[in-house]
Amino acid sequence: MAELKDKLRADLSAAMKERDTVVTGVLRMTLAAVGKEEVAGKQARELSDEEVLRVVSKEAKKRDEAAEAFRGAGRAEQAGAEEREAEILRRYLPKPLGDDELAQLVAEAIGEVEAELGERPGMKQMGQVMKAANAKAAGRAEGGKVAALVKAQLAG
Repeated sequence: MAELKDKLRADLSAAMKERDTVVTGVLRMTLAAVGKEEVAGKQARELSDEEVLRVVSKEAKKRDEAAEAFRGAGRAEQAGAEEREAEILRRYLPKPLGDDELAQLVAEAIGEVEAELGERPGMKQMGQVMKAANAKAAGRAEGGKVAALVKAQLAG
C-alpha cells in the first residue's frame, strides 16, 4: 500500500479535526484524483507511491496554471487562493532539482545512451535520452525544462 496515500489520509483527518477548510478541501480533491486514477483502465488497482506522487504533482501543476490564468484575467484573489493550494500540495513533493543538478543528471543520461549505442547520441536519439533523464529526475524537474537541457546538450 502506498505510504504517501496513507500520509495524505492522515493529514486530511488532522486538517478536519483542526477545521482547516482549505487544507481539507485540497487533500480531499487530491485523494479523489488518486481514487479516480486507481479505477481508471480495465481493472481497479492500488497505486504505488511513485504513481501517487505523479498525481499530486499533476494536481499542483493544475493549481499553478489556474493561478496564472486568474492573474492574467486580473483576478488576484482567486490566483492567491490557487497558489496557496499548490503550496499545500508541494509539501508532499520531493525537493525540485537545481539547475546544476539537472544539468549533471542530463549529462549522465547522455552518457548512458552513448554507452548503449557505442557513439555520442544526436538529435535523432533525443527520445532515448529524454526517457533516461526523466527516469532519473523522477518528478523532481519539469518535463519542458529537462527537454530544453537535453536539446541544448545534444546540439552543443
